Amino acid sequence: MFKKLLIAGICAAVLVGAGTGLWVWQGLGSLSKPVVMAEPVLFNVPGGTAFSEVARQLEARGLVEKSLWVRVYGRLFPDKARIKAGEYEFSDGMTAEAMLDKMVAGETKHWSVQFIEGWTFRDLRAALASTERLDGLTSGWSDAQIMEAVGAEGEHPEGRFFPDTYLFTSSETDLDLLRRSFQRMEAVLSEEWENRQEDLPYDSAYEALIMASIVERETGAPHERGQVAGVFVRRLEKGMRLQTDPTVIYGMGDKYKGRIGSRDLRTHTPYNTYRINGLPPTPIALPGREAIHAALHPEPGKALYFVARGDGTHKFSSTLAEHQKAVRAFQLNRRSDYRSSPAGKDDKE
Repeated sequence: MFKKLLIAGICAAVLVGAGTGLWVWQGLGSLSKPVVMAEPVLFNVPGGTAFSEVARQLEARGLVEKSLWVRVYGRLFPDKARIKAGEYEFSDGMTAEAMLDKMVAGETKHWSVQFIEGWTFRDLRAALASTERLDGLTSGWSDAQIMEAVGAEGEHPEGRFFPDTYLFTSSETDLDLLRRSFQRMEAVLSEEWENRQEDLPYDSAYEALIMASIVERETGAPHERGQVAGVFVRRLEKGMRLQTDPTVIYGMGDKYKGRIGSRDLRTHTPYNTYRINGLPPTPIALPGREAIHAALHPEPGKALYFVARGDGTHKFSSTLAEHQKAVRAFQLNRRSDYRSSPAGKDDKE
């Protein structure tokens, strides 16, 4: 009798064990099933969150059937429980295992903000302020406070930040992006300055940056940047004033309403290159690498003047008489679709 009971007990234990094993196997198997999502899901893991809490949140968000199996999975495979804090994006068809792998790898969601060539520092700050999911740490700061924070205390911010597309995570602030942009400009300018053409009329890399910003604002046509830089370099070498409208516009500040007239050209500001000799005191915009390269590798030639054709390019002239003829042709008789830049920069009058 005892022997029969023992055998029956063993069989029951085996069946229970088999049943339990099957149950666990099926439960863990649910983690490898694709999850249907109507749209991508953002899942946030704050710093210091326990793995068990992550499991509960996955169930609460409908990303797993039962948090129990996530916790069991983490016990069986400890490396899969070492998730990193951050915000993650899960998309339709992902499995719970893939989600956990993503969090272990720290593949957090990235957003982007773009700084455009030719923008002013004011434009850059406005773009940061309007960027969603970016912590606006510096929103109430002055320009001077920002420059101190990026390691350039007392320096002017204009032109010191490199225009590009910058990726960021939800844990970053606008100051993080400003620092990256500032350091990128420092690196690009240093590299271009080291490889500059000889005998240029600049005393420093900063003066080249000022010239690059003017080149950036004067033309959006890539093939013209070297020509424009060549005109301005020759003017500096001959002691001629630069006489470039974008510097006048920058000096006008909020007074600029889309047009500049003869009175504006006569008004003295530190940036009115019709009234001052040499370069203005600071850059007037964010120059890209191409404009910096052009400022440091101006194209040779004899042209001392240029005027917008109205299609985004310019007519270059070597003499004042040729220039005046071009002005009559392209400025006094403007085409109906006149524009000064193919890149959509402000038209000059």
